[in-house]
Amino acid sequence: MKRRELLRHLEAHGCVFLREGRKHSVYLNPATRKVSTVPRHNEILDVLARKICKDLEVPAPP
Repeated sequence: MKRRELLRHLEAHGCVFLREGRKHSVYLNPATRKVSTVPRHNEILDVLARKICKDLEVPAPP
């Protein structure tokens, strides 16, 4: 999955950008107060995308 698609999916489900790390972007789900990191790779493995969504408590991407 493309990183841009994952970020759109997260933001569509209420997650917000929190800060930049050295190699990751940190996203927050304000409804559940859960935090997860998204690596800055062009391609993100589907398994990792599902894990990020699970951490943030949003539905898995299609």
